Amino acid sequence: MKPTTPASAPLALWLDPEKPLSPEHSQALHASGWALMPVHTLDSLVSHAADAAVVVLHLSVDVTRLKAVQQLLQEAGLSTPVVARVERQALELAVEASQSGALAVLAACDARSASWVRLHNLIHQTPPRTSAQPVRNVVFVDPASQHLLALAQKVAQADVTALLVGPTGSGKEVMARVLHEASARARGPFVALNCAAMPENLIEDMLFGHDKGAFTGAHRDQKGLFEQAQGGTLFLDEIGEMPMHLQSKLLRVLQERQLTRLGGQSTIQLNVRIVAATNKDLKQAIAEREFREDLYYRIATFRMRLLPLCERPGDIIPLAMQCLAQHDPQVWRLHPQAQVLLLQYPWPGNVRELENVMRRAMVLCTDHHVTPDHLMFDDWLTHAAPVALAASVQPGLVQSADEMATPKPHLPQAHEASASWGNDSAAQALHSLYDVPTATAPADLQSAVRLNEHQVIMATLASTPSKIEAAKRLGISPRTLRYKMAQLREHGLAMASAC
Repeated sequence: MKPTTPASAPLALWLDPEKPLSPEHSQALHASGWALMPVHTLDSLVSHAADAAVVVLHLSVDVTRLKAVQQLLQEAGLSTPVVARVERQALELAVEASQSGALAVLAACDARSASWVRLHNLIHQTPPRTSAQPVRNVVFVDPASQHLLALAQKVAQADVTALLVGPTGSGKEVMARVLHEASARARGPFVALNCAAMPENLIEDMLFGHDKGAFTGAHRDQKGLFEQAQGGTLFLDEIGEMPMHLQSKLLRVLQERQLTRLGGQSTIQLNVRIVAATNKDLKQAIAEREFREDLYYRIATFRMRLLPLCERPGDIIPLAMQCLAQHDPQVWRLHPQAQVLLLQYPWPGNVRELENVMRRAMVLCTDHHVTPDHLMFDDWLTHAAPVALAASVQPGLVQSADEMATPKPHLPQAHEASASWGNDSAAQALHSLYDVPTATAPADLQSAVRLNEHQVIMATLASTPSKIEAAKRLGISPRTLRYKMAQLREHGLAMASAC
């Protein structure tokens, strides 16, 4: 299909899976000087996007479709802006679309020529998005994550220092970027330094810079990271590993908001926001004289704790689907039993480990339908029994295959598989060892949950001296444990004898 207006007119690609293009909208765009081309698939959209001035996209439920289009355009190396059309009463969706990178949001019923003329002017006034401004896709689905996101948005507007604490792989740098991108400094640079990855003798030069002749080999002036981050955000990751003598220099810079380069004489005024992160207990480090107490209170104006992945189960399935979609734009599905296993696993490596598991699944899976046979967990063999959540899976965490055909992150993130996991026979042996239900087990979700619940209860009873202790370890009362055992017996699952 080709546009009907002259070739000199800007081209608008119209994608609306729910409704065909109305004559009113077609007439309004043509009257306002647009060439219009309806497209019906993402492949068709991408193939014509290089010639388009804008993509007009209808959103009905959430911003998932917007994210998918932005991701495809970015992967194709295109910066075509996207305009979202939402129902007039869907105010929250309109706000979310705007926050997620839509150039403009219009009412779905708006067929006025004036609106499309304004859009034409807006596109000419807006500079194209560069590769340094990628569309960020961050998952905040679990209630605990949404609470943290709401706090982060308030902290971002306050322009104060923030300290992010949490285990390795929990997403501290992602949260630091959220703080930056939600702040008034979003157009400024985001500069990151891992304090644990740099040699001690280089960190000072990296942070503060040097003047020409400051030391042997200093043949020219060098800006430090503080200067490079002027007008933006400096992220100091693993700040708990910073040497003590540099902590005092950092404290002085934060207090005076100015620095002097190594070998320099003049002072440089700073306009930089500091976000620090650590997986250490800094209070304990202070007690052991490994971290300065005055620096701690300087960087921890707001202290935000990122939970390990196992404590925010609502994020697990969306993160898994996001990982699949990021590395392969085709539609992926997660079998309900595979979702149960993902929710069971304790995730000691947090989000990074989840990415590993999903990348392995992509290697093993040939039909874009991930089943339990495709899930290879790093520490499965090192646990006497998985720390399972199946006995108390929250409603809505496990979704149907149709619901999971497209990832649904709340807002706008790989490693190779180990050779020892690289075949289906290894996967089957691993699952057989722990009697984990596979794709050939009962297909309905309730049966899968019962089987996993039986597995966890049996393993816990076998590893504890009494039912009281088993109930305590499972996080339920002895009475609840007896009730669950009776239920499982009714479904034909053999239980251990009374302890």
